[in-house]
Amino acid sequence: MNLPYFIAQRLIKGRKEGTSFSKPINIIAVAGISLGLAVMILAVAILTGFKEQIREKVVGFGANIQIVNSDTYYSLETDPISQDRDFVGKISNMPGISHIQVFATKPGIIKTEDEIQGVVLKGVGSDFDWNYFSTCMVDGKVFRVSDTARTDEVIISKKISDMLRLKTGDSFAMYFVQDPPRQRKFTVSGIYETSLEEFDKMYVFCDIAHIKRLNGWEDNQVSGFEIFIDDFDRLAMMESAVRDAVGYRISEEEENLKVLSIRSRYPQIFDWLDFQDLNVIIIIMLMLIVAGFNMISGLLILILEKTNMIGILKALGSDDITIRRTFLYQAAWLIGKGLLWGNVAGIGLALLQLKTGLITLDPSSYYIKTVPVNLELIHIILLNAGTMAIILIMLLVPSKLISRITPVKAIRYN
Repeated sequence: MNLPYFIAQRLIKGRKEGTSFSKPINIIAVAGISLGLAVMILAVAILTGFKEQIREKVVGFGANIQIVNSDTYYSLETDPISQDRDFVGKISNMPGISHIQVFATKPGIIKTEDEIQGVVLKGVGSDFDWNYFSTCMVDGKVFRVSDTARTDEVIISKKISDMLRLKTGDSFAMYFVQDPPRQRKFTVSGIYETSLEEFDKMYVFCDIAHIKRLNGWEDNQVSGFEIFIDDFDRLAMMESAVRDAVGYRISEEEENLKVLSIRSRYPQIFDWLDFQDLNVIIIIMLMLIVAGFNMISGLLILILEKTNMIGILKALGSDDITIRRTFLYQAAWLIGKGLLWGNVAGIGLALLQLKTGLITLDPSSYYIKTVPVNLELIHIILLNAGTMAIILIMLLVPSKLISRITPVKAIRYN
């Protein structure tokens, strides 16, 4: 028979049925744990949701990995490479690679009757994955690219649409600064909005055949390849695998290619996202400290309230470890009660935000319209287990007070 557990059960049952001066303190301790866990669940859910959404937006514009001509550097006026490469099939069949597609970019200027705006024309082929942009369309639809006929349809962002007063179905002229200067006329087939203002005000998507013709490229020449992967956390590993598949130039006649991950292309965005982890770590530490000290005060009150019982148990031969375990069982029950209500509050509020988008954000500052939420079971389990373990470890020190209580003084204590 587990004597400490049995005594703890009787004490808990008696506390439920009766009244004691420690009850308000215990309620405060439970409330502190509940509030702390709820805040931790919300902090982790919002952070992971925020990072996931921003990553999805950035990757939607530039894929996880790009293969381009090494002579291109970071210029928007790219040097072409051949799309008929042996490594394409090899990369497509790699585990963890979800899609590979070609692209081309070219800077240009959109001119309407009253406005002018510099943009980047991004050409896409029939292999382009429209899944992300299909979810971002606010008006019209995405255009389809055919290998046999060139389309003049484009999609523009709502930001560009508002600046140039363009709407679905409108036509506009785009000018390209080259020798000789060129002009193309396009028709707006749809308007997208990602709230990632830096990208929204820059990119216009068109048929890749336009860029090939403007640059005088061959039919099999493109700016590069875009590669999507299944798991963003394996980005570094997949980048290395793609680089190995691409290989290096052996002879002068071969194109010298370079492989770029989305992190290396936009380090400022991903460094900023990584910095957010520190904020959550600080929040979790503060919540654990507050909950721990609340529980320490609760445990000390429990010991003070049962000083007579401690003296009787010692007089009957119980050792300090047995008595300490009795009070730690009680503390664990209180912590469990706090965790239960903390889960109800934290998960409930997260689900409410997820379903209703009740709390909104300024897209110009945060790149998203509502507070994002990403509830992961593993995160909830780790937060609960970690909170329980850390608070119980913190309670080991104050529970040593029991060893300083002598039976004679304890029995006479009133």
